[in-house]
Amino acid sequence: MSDLTHLDASGAAHMVDVSAKPDTMREAVAEGMISMAPEVIAAIRAGDIKKGDVLGTARIAGIMAAKQTSNLIPLCHPLPISSVSVDFDYADTGVRVETRVRTSGKTGVEMEALTAASVALLTIYDMAKAMDKGMVIGPVRLLAKSGGKSGDWTAT
Repeated sequence: MSDLTHLDASGAAHMVDVSAKPDTMREAVAEGMISMAPEVIAAIRAGDIKKGDVLGTARIAGIMAAKQTSNLIPLCHPLPISSVSVDFDYADTGVRVETRVRTSGKTGVEMEALTAASVALLTIYDMAKAMDKGMVIGPVRLLAKSGGKSGDWTAT
């Protein structure tokens, strides 16, 4: 059991002690996609969704979600987030989100970037579901992370 960082010697869940780790600059980038009917993409582009500004609202939701990650993911450390960006691109089949989270701290911000992307996509779904209940979210994935003991990593 000692190889599993979130379990103690008896197998009980616990938060990892990061107090001895040095503070380093850390960044994580995540992406996700929501696929939808072409008419929904057009309505979002035109600002014709009855609930309002879909991408503006999704951007705020993503930022808020990154800041609340430790309240959503068990054993996740609360972090002093320095920066969160949530950006969107239109695709032929839907909308792509890319999130970037930065901090100077003892642990990484991968979960914050993934949470921001997920909640931004869920917000798009919520705002446009009256037009298309069959929208599909995914994949959501980590694109890159930097900083900390394990160093830099980039998805292939």
